[in-house]
Amino acid sequence: MPVSSVKAYAAQSETSGVHPHAIKRRALRPDDVAIEIDYCGVCHTDIHFAENDWGGTMYPVVPGHEIIGRVTAVGENVSGHAVGDRVGVGCIVDSCRTCEPCQHGLEQYCEAGMISTYNGIDRYDASVTYGGYSEAVVVHQDFVLRIPDKLDPATAAPILCAGITTYSPLRHFGVKAGHKVGVIGMGGLGHMGVKFAKALGAEVTIFTRSEAKRAEAKAQGANHVVISTDKAQMKAVRGSFDFLLDTVPVAHDLNPYLGCLKLDGTHILVGLLEPVDPPVMAGALVRKRRVLTGSLIGGIPETQEVLDFCAEHGIECDVEMLDIRNINDAYARMKKGDVKYRFVIDMKSLKAA
Repeated sequence: MPVSSVKAYAAQSETSGVHPHAIKRRALRPDDVAIEIDYCGVCHTDIHFAENDWGGTMYPVVPGHEIIGRVTAVGENVSGHAVGDRVGVGCIVDSCRTCEPCQHGLEQYCEAGMISTYNGIDRYDASVTYGGYSEAVVVHQDFVLRIPDKLDPATAAPILCAGITTYSPLRHFGVKAGHKVGVIGMGGLGHMGVKFAKALGAEVTIFTRSEAKRAEAKAQGANHVVISTDKAQMKAVRGSFDFLLDTVPVAHDLNPYLGCLKLDGTHILVGLLEPVDPPVMAGALVRKRRVLTGSLIGGIPETQEVLDFCAEHGIECDVEMLDIRNINDAYARMKKGDVKYRFVIDMKSLKAA
């Protein structure tokens, strides 16, 4: 397959918004898979890169790392995928393959740095990677995932980021029947965390700031709901939890939550990348041997595992389908928390754009 020009949506600057833009996809290498994109989830990370919130955005940037599509061509050395297969691409499109994390299927912790699906630098030709807000993508076979037939492809898209981000730490820390898990935050990550913790057999509590979300949390399967701004409710659950899965993406006070952990309890950050503010009271950790830790998405083997797990347990993300021409409105709504719980772009709308 030669170099091809495809339709996409890109941000040109911090303030430009995301608009139509033509990009080129590379010619097929021997180990590559070419994919026509059917659906792409919209992650809050997309906004951060489009608006350069974290610095380092290389414009134009084409966001999107929750990609579902069909294989249209394969390189001569490809063995695991065939034309017509339904496949997915998540947050990673390459890594060094040789360091210890990569050798253990933990490409997200690659010592040379994972190559992100967008705003990354290709290891071979130094081109900038472009994401899933586009008609097609070309990816090395080792980073292409099989989508089980039982999964709805549209609702499966966010599993490739929101899903694996919450599944990976629950599996890594061994959540199982008999454990009490608190999920902090009720958004795209949080609602998936509830579903996974329940499927693993845990008793699940949602922590939310809003009384209005109580019924919503119960509908997602939470056993209990705690209003985190209610001091009496927080006091009532002190020392109760084995694990807290913290999905909040902005700075927030961790200290009240740490007090809710049991001896040897673990507080897992999956949403926050900024400095912790206010500071953590070390005594809350020391006096109960509690652990404050973090987790980053998941490697390729574990991402395949979560897709298969979702198919087996009938788990899907709650999504709102989106016409790509409305992407900037969607970003504005996401900033206000006005989506239940994840936007997914139908790429038929890109063809019409």
